[in-house]
Amino acid sequence: MPENNNPRRIYNPVQKDYVTFIETSSDTGGARTVVDVELAPGGGVDLHYHKTYVERFECHDGELKVQLDKKIHTLKAGESATADMNVRHRFFSESDKVCRFRVTLVPASRGFEESLQIGYGLARDGKCNAKGMPKDPLSLAWLFSISESNIPGWRSVFEFILNAQAKKALKKGIDMELREKYVKF
Repeated sequence: MPENNNPRRIYNPVQKDYVTFIETSSDTGGARTVVDVELAPGGGVDLHYHKTYVERFECHDGELKVQLDKKIHTLKAGESATADMNVRHRFFSESDKVCRFRVTLVPASRGFEESLQIGYGLARDGKCNAKGMPKDPLSLAWLFSISESNIPGWRSVFEFILNAQAKKALKKGIDMELREKYVKF
């Protein structure tokens, strides 16, 4: 159940972080997606990039590290960094305290919104590994696809496999099952 009875606040018990949806694609007519993140100490995501949206990070509390290409920016409250389309990036925390920050996607990404709800739901149901990735390879591939995330460098060879697996997930109706169970808004 979402904390504070906010149906747009989700929790991932594996990663130990919260995401609160401030504005969704449907709220903004596709203009932007805005989420607030409470990142657990030591949390973050691996290097990736997006072809269809810009991702802006604005630190509200604590310290957030954002890597853009090869440069790592250390953000404190009130500071921001933007990953333009096709720019390799990641965010992470090396602090022992929770970091609170806002992520704004322009334009909005419904797939990103759904992938968070589904991924966090799978984690709550014990269907993710210790790194928070879905144990089912078809679900993992499909979620990766709808989040519009891309793998940089030599690891990009795995995208072909992920895309093939995502197509299998669609054929089996896994997308509909996951959306029905986990997508609430």
